[in-house]
Amino acid sequence: MQEIELPIAGMTCTACANNIETRLAQAPGVEFANVSFAARTVAIRFNPVKVQVEALVSAIEGLGYQVPRSSEAPSLELESKALQTRLALGGLLAVPTMILGMAERLPFAQLALSLPVLAYSGLPFYQAAWKAARNGTVNMNTLVSLGTLAAFSYSAFVLMQGGHHVYFEAAPVIIVLVLLGRYLELRARSKASAAIEHLANLQPPSATLIHDDQEKVVPVADVKPGDILIVKPGDRIPVDGTILEGASEIDESMLTGEAMPAIKSAGYNVSAGTRNLAGAFRLQATRTGAATALAQIADMVQAQASRAPVARLADAVASRFTLAIIVIALLTLGIWLFFAPVGTAVQMAVAVLIVACPCAMGLATPMALIAGTGRAAAEGVLFRNGDALESAAKIDTVVFDKTGTLTRGTPRVASIHVEPGFTEESALDLAAAVDRWSEHPFAKAILEKHGDQPLAQVTGFRAIAGTGAEGTVDGKLVFIGRSRKGTVELVVDGQTAAHFQMEDQLRPGAAEAVAKLRRMGITVWMLSGDSEEAAQAIAHETGIPPGNVMSRIMPAEKEEIVTRFRGQGRHVAMVGDGINDAPALAAASVGIAIGAGTDVAIESAGVILMASNPLHVPRSLDLARATLRIIRQNLFWAFGYNTLAIPVAAGLFYHSTGWTLSPMLASAAMALSSVSVVLNSLRLRTR
Repeated sequence: MQEIELPIAGMTCTACANNIETRLAQAPGVEFANVSFAARTVAIRFNPVKVQVEALVSAIEGLGYQVPRSSEAPSLELESKALQTRLALGGLLAVPTMILGMAERLPFAQLALSLPVLAYSGLPFYQAAWKAARNGTVNMNTLVSLGTLAAFSYSAFVLMQGGHHVYFEAAPVIIVLVLLGRYLELRARSKASAAIEHLANLQPPSATLIHDDQEKVVPVADVKPGDILIVKPGDRIPVDGTILEGASEIDESMLTGEAMPAIKSAGYNVSAGTRNLAGAFRLQATRTGAATALAQIADMVQAQASRAPVARLADAVASRFTLAIIVIALLTLGIWLFFAPVGTAVQMAVAVLIVACPCAMGLATPMALIAGTGRAAAEGVLFRNGDALESAAKIDTVVFDKTGTLTRGTPRVASIHVEPGFTEESALDLAAAVDRWSEHPFAKAILEKHGDQPLAQVTGFRAIAGTGAEGTVDGKLVFIGRSRKGTVELVVDGQTAAHFQMEDQLRPGAAEAVAKLRRMGITVWMLSGDSEEAAQAIAHETGIPPGNVMSRIMPAEKEEIVTRFRGQGRHVAMVGDGINDAPALAAASVGIAIGAGTDVAIESAGVILMASNPLHVPRSLDLARATLRIIRQNLFWAFGYNTLAIPVAAGLFYHSTGWTLSPMLASAAMALSSVSVVLNSLRLRTR
């Protein structure tokens, strides 16, 4: 199977998206097709043996839409300017037409003013409606086209017959209001998508390659894993890599959201798009092109292109909505012809067509997702797709892995307990002398505790896998390793000399993160492979209840615990950073991987926190809840608006209350509905 993503031009509503999905799903070899109305793209998974890309493109274009090549695809800015021109001309002519119509003066002038609006400003509606009709489908353009043409044609017919009760103003005003709604939507989409364009521009176009001790500037696309680069002060780092020599301060704010620069030296990893602030260094490329963290972030920001499950109701309704409205409009026309003049019946039918345009319904989910995921990405929180965001919004239980998540994963010596005949200083000297040659984190902690003091010489050093290390120091056989008590034990010539009590360092913000989660009504658990004593110490510091701590947990048991919690009806988020967390991340309702985590952990997660900051856990869940709340508000408004507006437009309450809607008021109400959904969604950008 193969996957491609194609741009689509000409879509105007979710009915368009549904038409394209339906047509593609009928093609042989297509497993799925997911159209994003917000991003104007379609993702297709297909068997290239059974169907070629050209056939898929032809199927889309056969429906009346365009699949522009990348060089032909208009930018949002150009699309906005073209729409702005049509809107400006339409508004210029619609205003005097409306004034003359309300005054019931100069009907021929009204005809002359409204005709250019229909012919130019309204042309895209009529073209799209005609293409849809040729393919046996209907969409929002069908409603606008039928409504405006009916109002204009009836008025022209009455005028040619010598009558004076015309509705010319309805057609241009309707077109202008619908264009205004689309223009505001496009501007909002353009602003919300700016994060993706900004990310794309962060990667420099060239890199300085070291080859045969010579510097050579090459296009960044030519850099391959293993190449050696030099990064100078002020440069943006072109690819992901590891510093070989040199040191500097790196501005990683675009990646992690952290304002303070990170100090990096030999052995540290750096990411494409981050900025080198101070010294120069040599870098070995590890990931290039689409494999860099920057490219993956840009892809994940495209979560706005995916549907959240809550949107399926709107999709199911919108796909059948247009045809139902046409039927209702025809029934309205037929019924009112028995009770009122032809003009009144036509006015009622046109009002039904216009007021029921499902714009707000189509915008309800994608606009909220665009705003919500855009805001999250700006803070270094990435949702893999709409499903992950909706799952995150429902979380009631958060399970933290301890080491590397709530803690830094870098132990330190908390205390030293010595036996008779030894002092803390002598025990530390012996332990550090042996640990000088060890790579174990505990060994590094002992060396850090020892400081810069000179180290004794060691002979016969030997690392004992899973146990510790030993060597001879000043004629004494020294062993250093973990004891049954959970401490690091120093043994000299077979006799215990000291115990080093280790403790992990709590990440800044860990306690505050737990407190925020608990205030949100979320139950917090912690899993640890460490001893009960060590795990409870961290739980006490962070405010996790003692009964919600599980210690000495093996990696396989984490997945079992998460699965057991879900079996109890809980919505579980697993927060982890390591390879051993990957199964539990995948088993959770939503996995949350912190930025310092491994690639395997990140690939298993639905939410990625680019910074290793526990505070981003409650923030990600809060943003997800807010986004889902906005989506529900939008859908409620869209459905509620149509439920109330259609009966009024059809004149259902006319005889009892006198309520009705003119086509102009109907179009204004429809545009206001769409704008309300857009503005409600944009509240997320400042949350």
